[in-house]
Amino acid sequence: MQLSQLLELDRIICNYQAASKKRVLEQLSQLIANGETDLSQSQVFDSLLSRERLGSTGLGRGVAIPHARIKNSNRTIAALLKLESGVDYDAIDGQAVDLIFALLVPEQATEEHLQLLAQLAEMFSNSELVTRLRNASEPQQLLQAIQEWQHDHP
Repeated sequence: MQLSQLLELDRIICNYQAASKKRVLEQLSQLIANGETDLSQSQVFDSLLSRERLGSTGLGRGVAIPHARIKNSNRTIAALLKLESGVDYDAIDGQAVDLIFALLVPEQATEEHLQLLAQLAEMFSNSELVTRLRNASEPQQLLQAIQEWQHDHP
């Protein structure tokens, strides 16, 4: 499955202002739960927070990939936040995080979960793409940058 196929424009926010990692996770939880009848914002938040307690999902270089597997979902859902300015995310390099791609997968989808995380790690290691994402001013530009990158890196 392609990452860009998981993202919907109503789950992408550009230039969001957040003061903390907790606020970022709350916003992502709201985006993910929005329109999902079998998921609540608090359930998504608890899942993402539980994963963060195991170790920060801050990859370094200003990028984080909060993710969790959840029982009550039968499909993978993604959300993307580009922050106005970075927040302390306990990233491995200590840098503030300003690009956050959240991923929620069904509990039984272990292999898909690992494949998507590998795709995300590869995508965010591409400095040209990361620069494009940081320079985007609208959700459509973020989605388009990811779609174009995936087209060039099948």
